[in-house]
Amino acid sequence: HRGWFQSSLLTSVAANKGLAPYKAVLTHGFVLDEKGFKMSKSLGNVVNPLQVIEGGNNKKLEPAYGADVLRLWVASVDYAGDVRVGANIIKQTFESYRKLRNTARYLIGNLADYDPSKDAVAYDDLPSMDKWMLGSMSQVLNEVDDALSNYQFGRATNEILRFATADLSNFYLDVAKDRLYISAVDDARRRSCQTVIHALLEGFAKSIAPILPHMAEDIWQNLPYKTDEDNSSVFEGGLSEKLMSYPEVDAEKWDLVRNVRTDVNQVLESARKDKLVGASLDAAAYIYTSDDKIKAVLSELDGDESLITPSVKTNGVDELRTAFMISQVHIVDSEDAITEACDSEYTGTGELSGCMIGVKKAEGTKCGRCWFYDKEVGNHGSKYGPDLCQRCGEAIFSWEESSGNEFSAPVVEEAAPVA
Repeated sequence: HRGWFQSSLLTSVAANKGLAPYKAVLTHGFVLDEKGFKMSKSLGNVVNPLQVIEGGNNKKLEPAYGADVLRLWVASVDYAGDVRVGANIIKQTFESYRKLRNTARYLIGNLADYDPSKDAVAYDDLPSMDKWMLGSMSQVLNEVDDALSNYQFGRATNEILRFATADLSNFYLDVAKDRLYISAVDDARRRSCQTVIHALLEGFAKSIAPILPHMAEDIWQNLPYKTDEDNSSVFEGGLSEKLMSYPEVDAEKWDLVRNVRTDVNQVLESARKDKLVGASLDAAAYIYTSDDKIKAVLSELDGDESLITPSVKTNGVDELRTAFMISQVHIVDSEDAITEACDSEYTGTGELSGCMIGVKKAEGTKCGRCWFYDKEVGNHGSKYGPDLCQRCGEAIFSWEESSGNEFSAPVVEEAAPVA
């Protein structure tokens, strides 16, 4: 590479008996425009970093992205060779930045009523899914730490983005919605999820701090469980040993579950296109596999027939119904059982899991609170409304007991007859 270090190196070696003027040197290629041309004032293709940060005169065409977006672009490129930058590249980088910021907002928003000193669940009492998530987080934090220590900023950035998208948004946080929004406030399945989110938020903020310092500090100063007197910074203390040392737990099991979930969603797409179902909760899935190992894992996670709390067959977290976000899951013993239950156009063999999968409209009535379909909806009294499952009725009762308030069921007005 070209650079000032070459002349200073030669001068120092000659003048200081072969000693270099620095302990280490990191070099990079030229910065080019989006088309790969050298920047030149005469060509008018110079990208002004200050304009990227503060925006141009026309904020609609040249918005102010802030310093963090520019830093994220710098960290994401392969500086070993010449790198390109321009309006479209910065815009793509901003989308990645927004993804990370929205992930942080979700994590912070779901800790509003969480106090680590009172509500944290002990590690040994966490469900398998939560332990797997903590183990995955530790692997990511160690990978990011190693990458940054070796100046491999692109590797660190890609790992953070992959984790935020694939592991969090596409799976864990999607599945967590049922636990966070539907369970009673102090339900163990909700508090265990918040315990994990607490660790994820701190680990997330610490891992992005070297690259996105403003976002990281913004997260840290808005942690909902910190006291007003606590003015510490995200840059104090570094990554805690605890966050980086969670063991890997049941990785193969949850990799399989995620693969089956992806395959189920692919079959669901056909049903959606034909208006058989809308959301995934409108459907029931039938799954068959000839692989005894896969069947054993799926059977272990097969939950109760109806939505009940406390769950009998599972712990209410490590369960296919909520992992797939689908109302009913049936593990069947033959392919014929699937073809008998589901129309042929809504069946298929999963590319990732190899399981045969079929989907159909879920049986029962839609719960007005959690939106899961269940045959027992409305059969547990109508105090809180005629369209609730037992699980949601218990959650409302728990809220009344803890808050001292009384729940008023919404009045559903009947539509006026068409003349």
